[in-house]
Parts: sequence; C-alpha cells; structure tokens
Amino acid sequence: MYLGIDIGGTKTLVATLDHHGVITHSVKFPTPVNYTEWTKQLANTVAILPTKEFIACGVGAPGRIDREHGIGLDMGNLPWQDIPLQKDVHRIAHCPVVVDNDANLAGLSEAMLLEKKYNRVLYVTISTGIGTGIISDQKIDPAFADSEGGQMLLEHHGKLVQWEDFASGRAIVARFGKKAQDITDVATWRLICKDIATGLIDLIAVIQPEVIVLGGSVGTYYERYGALLHEALAQYDNPLVPIPLSAKPTDPNKP
Repeated sequence: MYLGIDIGGTKTLVATLDHHGVITHSVKFPTPVNYTEWTKQLANTVAILPTKEFIACGVGAPGRIDREHGIGLDMGNLPWQDIPLQKDVHRIAHCPVVVDNDANLAGLSEAMLLEKKYNRVLYVTISTGIGTGIISDQKIDPAFADSEGGQMLLEHHGKLVQWEDFASGRAIVARFGKKAQDITDVATWRLICKDIATGLIDLIAVIQPEVIVLGGSVGTYYERYGALLHEALAQYDNPLVPIPLSAKPTDPNKP
C-alpha cells in the first residue's frame, strides 16, 4: 500500500492507495493552525488506518517547497514556515516520503489520466486559496514548478489585489455568504465565473495549455458553471491566445 497526504488550508486528507493508485481508505480532519498540533493529528489518523505498512508516501502541501530537503518554506494560507514535513511524516509513516506542492501533484495526476488526449495541462485548484500546476508531457514543468497563480496581482474594483482574494472559495463565501456547494442560481455563478476568468486568461496567455482542469472545492461543481465560464473566457477572444477546453477533475475509477 501507498500513503497519500493532501494538506489544505481548511482540511487534511489522508488516504491509502493500492498498487494501481486506487484509493482503498481515506480519512480527513480539519487542518490545525498550529503545525505541531497537525503532526499529532496526522499521527493519530495514521494509527487508525487499516494498513500500517507503506511502500512510500506522497505529501501535497500548499505554497513553496524545498523539494531536495522536504521542507515547507511558506504555506500560503497556513501560518507555517520552514517546517520539516518530510522528516516528520517519515517519523509517523515509517516509509520513504516525497513532498511537493499540492497543485503540482494534482495536476500531474490529471495529466497522467489525460495523457492520450493532451500533453500540456494547466491545473487550477480553487478552494481556500487558488493554486496552479503546469504539466508538460506528464511531468511537472520545472520552469513553472514554483508557480503561484493565485498570487497574481489583478485589477479588481479599481485596485490591484491577489487573484485568490476575490476568486477563491474563501472569497466566494465572503462575498455571497454561501459555499460553492450551496450555490445553484445562474446569476451568482455568472459573477463567480467572471472573477475566475479574469485570472485564467492571463495564465492562458503565458502558458498556452491544451486543457484546463479545475479542481478544489469549487472545481467539484463544474457542471453548474462550466458553460458560463466558457462564455466569460470567450469575451477575451484573441487569435494569439486560443481559449482551451476546461473540465472538472477526472474520475480515476472510470475509463
């Protein structure tokens, strides 16, 4: 069995996977603000997993990562800095551990599932914040390995602000008083799509992806707003910046 750990600004997901990458068991817990408390919660969670022996573990963490030493340098929406993730997870899981940016790893997974269709994939996770992963030929593009699309400064209501400050899941709750899962009306989704498209078009112009996969808590509800997002992006039509297809994450359990 393999162990996967996805650290989010709101929750942490711990899962066991078989040799085919299929999730066999998963547990989630709220991500504590304090890192030491998080390591205790992780140890308690791993202790209750039906499997205790792992071949290897992959950790997806938000923000900037020192990949060589497995250190989380800055965790974005979490107040963690210079944390020894690889060392601490190894102590808990007793197996080799690899640490990388969560959006990079999610994008790599999507690209591998789409390898027969696309070679250049842009993955955008819209959740507590906004993260980006750029995958070329089923590999994390080293030129964009530390990309932080959610930190782009864009004009919004006459001011330059970070994209995730007005288009993330957290921003949606602040603006509309509802989570994405509770929004069903077209008018609200049209406003949300306008904010998402504002950042996407800049990423598209620079990266020129063949497809965009939207993940995170907002990406889960792609069926509700996918057509509206295409409409919003179409307003930026430019022969030098072709608008790619966008989609929700692929279900790995379906062909």
